[in-house]
Amino acid sequence: MRVIAILIAFTLVLGSFEWDQAPAQETTAGERTAPKPPKLDARSWVLVDADTGLYLVGKNPDRRLPVASTTNVMTALVALEEANLDEKVTISEQAERFVGFTYSNVGLIQGERLSVRELLEAALVPSGTEAVYTLAEHLGDGSVDAFVEEMNQEAESMELKNTHFEDPAGIDTRGHYSSARDLATMARAAMEYPMFADIVDTEHATISTQNREIEVHNTNNLLYVYEEANGVKTGTSPQAGPCLVASATDGDESYIAVVLDAGSEEYRFDAAWEALEFGFDEYERQALVQKGKVYKELRLPYRWNESVGLVAAKDVLGPASPSLEVERQILVKEAPPEAKAGRVLGTVEVFVNGKSVGSSPLITKRGYKDASLWVKARYAAIWPADRLWAWFLG
Repeated sequence: MRVIAILIAFTLVLGSFEWDQAPAQETTAGERTAPKPPKLDARSWVLVDADTGLYLVGKNPDRRLPVASTTNVMTALVALEEANLDEKVTISEQAERFVGFTYSNVGLIQGERLSVRELLEAALVPSGTEAVYTLAEHLGDGSVDAFVEEMNQEAESMELKNTHFEDPAGIDTRGHYSSARDLATMARAAMEYPMFADIVDTEHATISTQNREIEVHNTNNLLYVYEEANGVKTGTSPQAGPCLVASATDGDESYIAVVLDAGSEEYRFDAAWEALEFGFDEYERQALVQKGKVYKELRLPYRWNESVGLVAAKDVLGPASPSLEVERQILVKEAPPEAKAGRVLGTVEVFVNGKSVGSSPLITKRGYKDASLWVKARYAAIWPADRLWAWFLG
């Protein structure tokens, strides 16, 4: 009797634990027939899902290339993180010298004062190089080099491995480069700022100094001819060639296309339009995890045939296409003795082509009570024999 009592007590303790579970994985199998991407006349280009950052198609996405004034996307991103947008800044002699030196300028004069907000408009709408250098001087405490170092630190923090800046405006300089994929990442981060998104979607703007008003016009021709277009930035230089970071939204779908060193000034807009339309035609935004759907049945403690369903607490949205492989990785905790409905007991994470696009907590679909002492004792008495019988039959 003493041996039996010890065995029951021992198994009672064991019965209170769940054995470690390996992550469950579920893969959505499709035809895996990749859509045929467009053939664009450019050294490098990419199409990226703007909501998740997922790379979809492209050519030479990570090639390091000169990028001209598409650099201003990072300039603006750093400025938006640090600057007081209403603060007035004076155009310096150093900044004014770019008027006439580069064709991308607004014509600002030394001594004129503009707000940081207006300098961003001048930098992003018509690529005003003197406005860019004014921002860099102001935010670098008088040192353009200090501001450029901040740009490089920001690139490093964003894990942009194919990006390095030598100046804030993208003037052709050895060692100044980025890649199409990195520029898409920058644009995606910058578009999170409503101020940036509003500026790059502006066809015409008026900036004011203490003496005059200056009308500026956006150099991104897509804004005038492509209804879905809403940004982002052009760039052209002798070494970089015609470049464009473009974005477009239609309903709940949004894409970013980057074209570097396109065949001609005008063709870069056609190329970006074709890439963006390919996105809208070939992909659609779906709930890759559905709120309320059961993704795991978790066995309850001390019960042989009783479990609780773990359901997703929210939708996880992402691009869907027969060519995209969707994998759901499920991690669950040990079931507690009792739980109320809605208790978080795990997560389901979604990967598309190996990249994480989001996750949702897994919560109990219903509540359950702690097992009674009788149920625990019965489980403890029968569980070893059940395991032994299974071992014998197996």
